[in-house]
Amino acid sequence: MSRNLSQTQKVSKTVLKSRHGVVASQHRRAAEIGAEVLSAGGDAIDAATAVSFAVGVVEPWMSGPAGGGAMVVWRQDEGRAYAINYGMRAPAGLDPADYPLAESGRSNDLFPWKAVVDDRNVEGATAVAVPGTVDGIGQAHARFGRMPWADLLRPAEGLAREGMLVDWYAALMIASATRSLSRDPDAAALFLEDGQWPTIAGWTALSDKRLDQGVMADTLARLGEAGYRDFYEGEIAAKLVADLRAKGSAMTLEDLSSYSATISDPLEIAYREGRVFAMPGLTAGPTLADMLARLERDWTPGAAPDAATFTAWAAALKGAYAARLEGMGDGEDPKAPACTTHFSVVDSKGNMVSMTQTLLSAFGSRVVSPSTGLLLNNGIMWFDPEPGKANSLGAGKRCLMNVCPVVAEKGGRRVALGASGGRKIVSAVGQLASLMLDHDLSLEDAFHHPRIDVSGGETVVADESLPADVIAALSAAHKTVTTRRTVFPYAFACPAAVMREDGENMGATEIMSPWGDALHASERT
Repeated sequence: MSRNLSQTQKVSKTVLKSRHGVVASQHRRAAEIGAEVLSAGGDAIDAATAVSFAVGVVEPWMSGPAGGGAMVVWRQDEGRAYAINYGMRAPAGLDPADYPLAESGRSNDLFPWKAVVDDRNVEGATAVAVPGTVDGIGQAHARFGRMPWADLLRPAEGLAREGMLVDWYAALMIASATRSLSRDPDAAALFLEDGQWPTIAGWTALSDKRLDQGVMADTLARLGEAGYRDFYEGEIAAKLVADLRAKGSAMTLEDLSSYSATISDPLEIAYREGRVFAMPGLTAGPTLADMLARLERDWTPGAAPDAATFTAWAAALKGAYAARLEGMGDGEDPKAPACTTHFSVVDSKGNMVSMTQTLLSAFGSRVVSPSTGLLLNNGIMWFDPEPGKANSLGAGKRCLMNVCPVVAEKGGRRVALGASGGRKIVSAVGQLASLMLDHDLSLEDAFHHPRIDVSGGETVVADESLPADVIAALSAAHKTVTTRRTVFPYAFACPAAVMREDGENMGATEIMSPWGDALHASERT
């Protein structure tokens, strides 16, 4: 594929510094809304609340209220971090026998599990897990936020009333999932033309084609008015469960009402002269900790990233992933596409949020709840359908996630960092952390630096723009292939970060992300 592409084109994004707050998001409109909250005097958690719901409107195939995830929060006045886990879980009434294994074959989505009859664990209402995003951000706001909940949801409601603009990138994403979306009448009505053709923007840059997200807007208005627990115990919960059960899900009102995100101490990783705060438990945090421990034990960084740096990263990631696959059971296909969103926030006081939220697959279960307008997750696919494994499907079980939001610090700099991209996430977060902690690269230089991906298989995927001696060293130690850093599909994870250094804030997003941007608050903060 890379031979078809220009060899002279260069892509870059500028990182600006400010004394005021910054939001870095995979979608510029969501970042704008977060920056406006900071400009109005909001806390980093207030901005994160607004961004969480806004990005679910403008990037609906990646995340939304009916998904899950995790965040790491830094509170400047306390001088400490918190880990908030709002991962999805299986319904209590789920019966593994309802997911019989096919006679042969493997799943054709993110995970190479043995295939299930009719892909019941991948698509449709039977693939939907109990969502956690609303409770996670709701608890965070209740504990740390300053601005009214309803005010923070109103911008997302406004975006939904407008309807998401279908530009070339949105049309490309919809086209990539057209066949699956056509199987659910409500998903087809939202995303497709005549139930079978992808909604496209046309050939003119002046197109103003938009999705009809009016029902989602009504849901966001209700959620703002009634509070976040309405999603689990009120009118929204009742509508959501009725829609799911009508489509064959085992979900009950009890599954929603009993759901609660957890707020705990983070996994604190001492690394050389710095610290990294990551997610504990069924996330990629422990895998990142393993990678960093191997780096500190086996490698001494030089002045600049070189061939020894990349071979050390590859070895550490391979070892960490081998331990993860054996002990935690995550078997995501390394070729899986990015299907999550990440954003990071820092306010003028230094409070930070590193937040990852997901529907799991792109477009989740490819099912829309007609009464709420929400695209639903397919979290059941996180479980291995084969019994007797570390991560086998089971009633009420928590899903194992690849999310890896972190806050890292060294000397006078602190960074809130994370990425989307499934199993590619740890590779990106680990390398970016190393570039900034081991080599003292600026945020801008770190985000422009070429990376590798090591996601649990034998193959190391290397950016073809790396120097020849780096690729040669990798090839001598590992099976290595090279590829181009492109807009679609992503060969590497899609990171977003904010940094605070000596009282100045800055932000960055993946340079190949056409929508991603980091925006500063105004001087009112």
